[in-house]
Amino acid sequence: MMKDFLSLKNQLCFAIYETSSEFTKLYTNVLHPFGLTYPQYLVLLALWEKDSVTLKELGQALKLGTGTLTPMIARMEASGWLRKERSTEDERKVYIHLQPKAITQKQAITHVVGATIISCKIELQEYEQLMQQLHHLQHKLRARKSLKS
Repeated sequence: MMKDFLSLKNQLCFAIYETSSEFTKLYTNVLHPFGLTYPQYLVLLALWEKDSVTLKELGQALKLGTGTLTPMIARMEASGWLRKERSTEDERKVYIHLQPKAITQKQAITHVVGATIISCKIELQEYEQLMQQLHHLQHKLRARKSLKS
């Protein structure tokens, strides 16, 4: 255990918080010319992987509740990124579909995001190690939460 564990600079949660904040600022600047926020970009990423999913499925993929997701989807629909459609078989289900704007802008958005990440000089091996460590940490945190339930 670290000698000075309770100092702010030695808090893992604060280091993750600061890093997350820096990533959010980075993505905010990159996505601004497209009229997108970082959370909206995450919605597009999920839909680029699998289009025409239910609002519930999208929320599960993004780990967002409908209270957060619904207004974001409404704003994205108003700006032409996607479209909502109520199921004809089950009116409780709302499907989210990409609009042509999201499909035609995908390459430009992913190019700018990729170039920005490259400009941070994060090597591929480092990127993969960070992803692995973060997934491992998430697993440990979730496992602890499930033990308490």
